[in-house]
Amino acid sequence: MLYFIVNTTSKSGKGKEVWKEIRGQLSNYSLPYKAFRTKYEGHATWLAKKICQLDDEDINIIVVGGDGTVNEVVNGITDFSKVKFGVIPAGSGNDFARGLGVGKDVSKIIKDIFNKISSNGVKVEKNYTAIDIGQVTWNNGEKSRKFVISSGIGLDAIVCKKALTSKIKKFLNKIHLGKLTYIILTVQTLFSMDTFNGKAKIDGTEKNYEKIIFSAIMNFRAEGGGVPMAPEASATDGKFSVCCVAGIPQWQTFFCLPVLVLAQQKHIKRFELFDCQEYSFELDKEVVLHTDGEYVGDVRDVQFACKPSLLKILNTIN
Repeated sequence: MLYFIVNTTSKSGKGKEVWKEIRGQLSNYSLPYKAFRTKYEGHATWLAKKICQLDDEDINIIVVGGDGTVNEVVNGITDFSKVKFGVIPAGSGNDFARGLGVGKDVSKIIKDIFNKISSNGVKVEKNYTAIDIGQVTWNNGEKSRKFVISSGIGLDAIVCKKALTSKIKKFLNKIHLGKLTYIILTVQTLFSMDTFNGKAKIDGTEKNYEKIIFSAIMNFRAEGGGVPMAPEASATDGKFSVCCVAGIPQWQTFFCLPVLVLAQQKHIKRFELFDCQEYSFELDKEVVLHTDGEYVGDVRDVQFACKPSLLKILNTIN
């Protein structure tokens, strides 16, 4: 069965327009489907859990929304073995869809997904690409959350927290310039945030960092509306790509931002890039943590683990 989880309020109502277009095209296909609209924060997680409880061994969940809705649904999946997952982007950042190489042509996305589910009415067996996802835990393992795009502490997490209530974001979304939100807030935050120190463990090897500005744990290459934090990242290699910036004056980092946007940070001293499967921090103060652009809390300890090939993707990946 095909299950749509739809956020009609994403991107200041853009989700409603996209869903209307989808509904207009679904009559062209004979596959049965059910649709559920999200009504409040966290509802998509609840819906995904309920769908996973159904007596259905071939669950196909399609998210119509942005990265926040994608994250909620992934955190609601209780049995990844029987769930296949697709996305029709309708958010402001759409980093998940961008990371998969999914375009904006709704009719093409629907056609690709339906062709993978059924070919002339016959169920297709190997109809997905398996990608890695991340799991982050904190508060001595008491709290946990999954992520598909990225997670991180410091600058990018503070920006994500600010974006939740940003009037700038709401305004830019209305004029279809939502991706600029993160750049504007990054510049603003860079000169106001406090740096922090921490002891990291990278696949078992310890390393001390001082004056950390941010550490971004990337499953895909870009976050924040397309900023390539880890240009070489792959969601199918069983590893994270980490971008950690420490020991550099914040004013100097400001002048590095254009280089970061151009994905040339490997040439900047103190911009450290590496791959790993497990990554953890013990910090000297509480620091903001995000998952897939969503603020989840302030932490003193945090652990990241890559879960290889866990999420089965129905979209055609380019």
